[in-house]
Amino acid sequence: MAAAQDTRRKSEDGLWETVKVIIQALLIAFVVRTFLYQPFNIPSASMYPTLKVGDYLFVSKLSYGYGRYSFNFSLGLFGHEIVSCCNLDFPGRIVFADDPKRGDVAVFKLPTDTNVDYIKRVIGLPGDRIQMRDGVLYINGQAVKKERIADFEDLSEPGLQAPVPQYLETLPNGVQYHVLDTEPEGDADNTNEYVVPAGHYFMMGDNRDNSQDSRYPRVGYVPLENFVGRADIIFFSVSPDASLWQVWDWPFAIRWNRFFTLI
Repeated sequence: MAAAQDTRRKSEDGLWETVKVIIQALLIAFVVRTFLYQPFNIPSASMYPTLKVGDYLFVSKLSYGYGRYSFNFSLGLFGHEIVSCCNLDFPGRIVFADDPKRGDVAVFKLPTDTNVDYIKRVIGLPGDRIQMRDGVLYINGQAVKKERIADFEDLSEPGLQAPVPQYLETLPNGVQYHVLDTEPEGDADNTNEYVVPAGHYFMMGDNRDNSQDSRYPRVGYVPLENFVGRADIIFFSVSPDASLWQVWDWPFAIRWNRFFTLI
């Protein structure tokens, strides 16, 4: 009888320990996702060749501090007043980190529809003058260095299967990245000059002729309070042609070479 009770007690203790481990793991995952890193996946080709459809990445919420759109719930902290730990620059944001830097790839809430997440590159800072002339980016009247490199081709992406002209762009602060030019005379290859308001940023996609970004009214200038975080690393990537039920294709559909790629 005593032996049976001891066995039952040990079984219950083992079950409780398992439950505690699961609860602790869920709590840690909740804290990490809510306050530190949030996973996102890429559904469109607007950031090719930097980010591909099917990439999964971690976005650092600590990079720019916390704002009203940093969480999926409201803590009642982010009104129009300034809430700051270290500096008092922008409204409605707890700022204890750096401001977005030129060249960062960042996730933000679309200003015209804050239910939608966008990911683009920070091109213009508050006060900057931004313009496109014949497909060349100008910042404050100076042409950004743009060098022709090998064509880009991706057989898995519709519209990019044929070789596409590719360039290496170098921003004034030295940040370099590749951009695509799918249309020599694209709709936004020539624009008026944009003057970025205080507290706002000018965002652009690397796939310049296939990106709804700050050149278009739907996006426009992005307030700092709309930033969710900075895209830091790709942790998983799979071909957009992959099918969940075709298990036998999984090893070939996964882009192993993109795992843990820094952005």
